[in-house]
Amino acid sequence: MSETTLGLMSGQKRSHWVRLRTLIVLRWVAIIGQATAIGVAQTQYDLQLSLWPCYLAIGVSALANLVAWIVFPENKRLTEFQNFLMVLFDLLQLCFLLYMTGGLNNPFALLVLGPVTVSASVMRLRSTLIIGTSAVILVTLLVPWHVPLQTAAGEILKMPVLFVFGHWCALVIAILFMGAYSYRISAEIRSMSDALAATQLALSREQKLTDLGGVVAAAAHELGTPLATIKLTSSELIEELDQNPELQDDARLIREQADRCRDILRSMGRAGKDDLHLRQTPLSALVHEAAEPHFERGKEIRLSEHPAEGDALNQPSVLRKPEIIHGLRNLVQNAVDFAQSKVWIELHWSAETITVRISDDGNGFPGHLIGRLGDPFMRRRAPHAERGNRPEYEGMGLGLFIAKTLLERTGARLKFLNGRDVAMTQDLSPAQRGALVIVTWPRRKIDAVSGDTPVPTGENIPIQF
Repeated sequence: MSETTLGLMSGQKRSHWVRLRTLIVLRWVAIIGQATAIGVAQTQYDLQLSLWPCYLAIGVSALANLVAWIVFPENKRLTEFQNFLMVLFDLLQLCFLLYMTGGLNNPFALLVLGPVTVSASVMRLRSTLIIGTSAVILVTLLVPWHVPLQTAAGEILKMPVLFVFGHWCALVIAILFMGAYSYRISAEIRSMSDALAATQLALSREQKLTDLGGVVAAAAHELGTPLATIKLTSSELIEELDQNPELQDDARLIREQADRCRDILRSMGRAGKDDLHLRQTPLSALVHEAAEPHFERGKEIRLSEHPAEGDALNQPSVLRKPEIIHGLRNLVQNAVDFAQSKVWIELHWSAETITVRISDDGNGFPGHLIGRLGDPFMRRRAPHAERGNRPEYEGMGLGLFIAKTLLERTGARLKFLNGRDVAMTQDLSPAQRGALVIVTWPRRKIDAVSGDTPVPTGENIPIQF
């Protein structure tokens, strides 16, 4: 999966997904709330507020909303910079209102968390840090500088100094915590979304190849009769054109080309015919097909079978699912990429389970990352290992995630280990000291004979692309 394949899903473009109308609606809610709060404070509690500056700030925000509503189309998507400017404006407008209404003595000061949370949810780290830092600075400035709240009787309303300090500490901690929490959660969701999309693309590609093989097999079957007729007719013409050598040579050429077409279609349709009529294959054949693209990459791949006692002649016939083939292929690719010279693929089966064990003689998985293997976009290998074993390699960190996701979809459980740590308990040779991946299925999940999923039968169905 190349990086260009996922270019449109880059995290840097996520802010472009936010519609202008969404932020406009949120701002209208804020404007109504601000106007209501000022009106209630003035009429119900007789607070002496500087109404003109307050309503001016609210009016500027409402005017900006109206201009944006009229000028821009309803489906307008904001860029990163436009998003940043809108959120920064909302933060400055809110802090100005707090300045005019008591600073941190105003209980509505906690609303500064809103712009910080929005920026952390939809923007990149740089924009989020600027918004968060600005919020902390503005909240700090509101402690000494603000217009005090005053009642109609001239009494100034303010909290004790200790409470103001506690309020400031709570706001700063909340800004830092909510900003970091929202950004981290959003980043995890974006990463998982991109990785799942990549997995779906990989599976779709594998399914297309399988379907294409079926189409070729159907074409070979349908063209068999006309090619046989051409061959028979050309053979009769060869016998009847003994007196005309030039036409006889042409008829012989027609027969040879018909034979050639038959051979080409037969070779192209063999895999597809197996897909259409069998839909199942011996376990060793399936694993061999998954590993086949990596046989000529300069590393020795050893495939061995280890049946349970009494099952030596009972190799499972498994469903030929694209998820299994592509998942195992990714695991083999990872082993070949990091192996020194050898990769072992061991097949174990019993009456209850089917296990595929893939190991190599490389440096193994970094110990501190084993618990995170299979997470999307996780490609933190040691620099020397990456340069030595995979020169000029630039991956997206999706190989193990795609393999894990596809195989778990078929009912498998995966374990990521290092051979040097488990050699005594897993019957590994000393050479198998590198990475070890164990894939285990309940036999009923993929066994084509006794599995939960019936094997498709019946006539071929045309596939449309």
